[in-house]
Amino acid sequence: MSINLNPQLTTEYESLFGSCLINPVKQNEAVKIKNKIVANKPVYELVENATRVPWFVVAVIHSLEGGLNFKTHLHNGDPLSAKTVHVPKNRPPGKAPFTWQESAIDALTFDGLSGVQNWPLPVILFKLEGFNGFGYRIKHPEVLTPYLWSFTNHYQKGKFTQDGKFDPKAVSKQCGAAAILQVMVADGDIII
Repeated sequence: MSINLNPQLTTEYESLFGSCLINPVKQNEAVKIKNKIVANKPVYELVENATRVPWFVVAVIHSLEGGLNFKTHLHNGDPLSAKTVHVPKNRPPGKAPFTWQESAIDALTFDGLSGVQNWPLPVILFKLEGFNGFGYRIKHPEVLTPYLWSFTNHYQKGKFTQDGKFDPKAVSKQCGAAAILQVMVADGDIII
């Protein structure tokens, strides 16, 4: 099933982000993540310069895929000491070990993000959701993807605990992309 960013989905993303509130219990954690991201903005900007993917989008993916660890692949958090072993497997091309920057550029190019010309809010959220996969939207539409909405009023529970395995009672412990972006907007670090 192919998912496209159509007018209905555009409106959904705009409405959800506009009504998104960070769970007060998780606010400090979201702010700590945002502060680490902003402290490393020059590193993310190097990848932005090579791919045209906004630095903060790169950073949010880095938070979700690698816990902001610069020793892991942006693709999926596998160690840079070897090619990726999780989906996508066997990335990037070339011989290990890899630098974080070269791996990040490969991840964004491989996933088609480097070809995006404009980055308004619906495109940002669509591309972030797509980077993780549309499994929630396709197989469990009753759950808004925690990749975007964890730590917010739009997510309570339900999680893929591994590729293809969904647990309706599991709760994501990661700060979702929308929560990070909300803090960045509120603190004036970005304008979307």
